[in-house]
Amino acid sequence: MSDNIIQLNEAAIKGELKDLVKNSVEETLNALLNHEADELVNAERYERSGKRQGYRSGHYDRNFTTTSGDVTLHVPKLKGIQFETAIIERYRRRETSIEEALIEMYLAGVSVRRVEDITEALWGTRVSSGTISNLNQKAYENIEKWRCRPITDKYAYVYVDGVYLKRSWGGEVQNVSVLIAIGVNQDGYREILGAAEGMKEDHESWHNFLVWLKERGLDGIRLFIGDKNLGMLETIHEVFPDARYQRCIVHFYRNVFSVVPRGRVREVSMMLKAIHAQESKAAAREKAAQVAENLREMKLKAAAKKVEDSIEETLTFMDFPSQHWTRIRTNNTLERLNREIKRRTRPIGAFPDGNSALMLVCARLRHVAGTEWGTKRYMNMDHLMEMDNNRDDGLAG
Repeated sequence: MSDNIIQLNEAAIKGELKDLVKNSVEETLNALLNHEADELVNAERYERSGKRQGYRSGHYDRNFTTTSGDVTLHVPKLKGIQFETAIIERYRRRETSIEEALIEMYLAGVSVRRVEDITEALWGTRVSSGTISNLNQKAYENIEKWRCRPITDKYAYVYVDGVYLKRSWGGEVQNVSVLIAIGVNQDGYREILGAAEGMKEDHESWHNFLVWLKERGLDGIRLFIGDKNLGMLETIHEVFPDARYQRCIVHFYRNVFSVVPRGRVREVSMMLKAIHAQESKAAAREKAAQVAENLREMKLKAAAKKVEDSIEETLTFMDFPSQHWTRIRTNNTLERLNREIKRRTRPIGAFPDGNSALMLVCARLRHVAGTEWGTKRYMNMDHLMEMDNNRDDGLAG
């Protein structure tokens, strides 16, 4: 039986198949180019016709990288008419899928040198860093257009935060902040409203950012959700005077924990969570007073003072539908995005300038927006409408 077993050289077979596919692609593309030339000339080779628009004048060869490998194209040259092919754009050296792959690798945080190595391993040709830069410039133009698009919907809830990245500045590596805003539209879906560079999260940076959003059409905001930042808080009331502010309760907890011994953090955490688990704002205020008193009895006076001074700004969410409370009392939806951004940008290290950092962040944001993150309903906004209607009915009565 063993004598009848046929031994196959898998590597040789794969090589033969690859060559067969590549040759087939090459022949097909060249046949299509010739057919296009005939249609442009309006006559076949050597045909005498009064309808002829031009004449063939040989051809020139050019390399073209496809997913099947490098092929040689015999591009027709014409006299009396310019040859423009719809099959392959003029001066195009690679299939769109390959160009998109190169851009995606770079935007995903892969270094330029690594991209060069990958292209050589996959396609047998090494793509230069200059080519990658040119492709990135094309991508950046599209990203910038997306970043500055008009805002046409209304957003009741807007989450704001900043993410810090490293950039080179005067021979030193410094932090650059990218400010980000996410909104929940009238249908309950999350949208990335914008991102902009802010050297630091100060009043001027936040003011410029929010004014930019407003100029693009941001409207209808009922509640801003974010961490406590004095520059941001001042700006919200200046630019959107009718909007209210909800301090992220997770950041509030961390602030209290900063003055609590490590061994007692768990106990204090349970006490703080009990405040925001109450069924009404009045009950939450009463619970907060009890917690502050208990913290003083535990000799945690600094923690008690933080609770008393800041608890009110963490309870704003209770003035909105209870069905939304778990979504609007924290900034978690933006915090998760920030972690994704840092994971993608970590391989870069320090960016050469702030714009490069901004473009990479926006590329990642645009990618996330196109996934289930942006296509899955985040909350039912009918509850907010019902609350408004009930309030109007109460005032009318």
